[in-house]
Amino acid sequence: MVMLKGIPELLSPELLFALAKMGHGDEIVLADANFPTSSICQCGPVEVRADGLSIPQLLESILKLLPLDTYEPNSVVIMDLVESDKARGLQIPVWETYKSLLLKAGLKVDLENMERFAFYERAKKAFAVVATGETSLYGNIILRKGVIASQEQHMDLNLSETK
Repeated sequence: MVMLKGIPELLSPELLFALAKMGHGDEIVLADANFPTSSICQCGPVEVRADGLSIPQLLESILKLLPLDTYEPNSVVIMDLVESDKARGLQIPVWETYKSLLLKAGLKVDLENMERFAFYERAKKAFAVVATGETSLYGNIILRKGVIASQEQHMDLNLSETK
């Protein structure tokens, strides 16, 4: 737990450090409890532990600090169901939770579904993988970091939007 003004207390020092070190286009994986985090992180990503925390809790906190990439489509990726789970009509309620948290944060982005093994390969290229206590099946989500404009550029953008 971090006790700082304006910083969500769920975010550990290790997670804050990873978020701060990420650059534009870097990705972070919020991994459910079944995800092979340690194996994936042997390929390069930083492993961050957030045992006992759910992905929705972390997502809500992270979205207060991390801008999502708006220059490229699909800055939010989820692991798609395998064919047998699609065939039996498995529902994933946590995906709706993710959508509502993104909207609450003022973000209008679609969730891109990615095949399981393609998701693993993409995770190997992420900056960090956060191992959570999330028990929802298919709870994994990838976020791609965007940019924060300087105050002057931000004001220019706001002026051009009102014209």
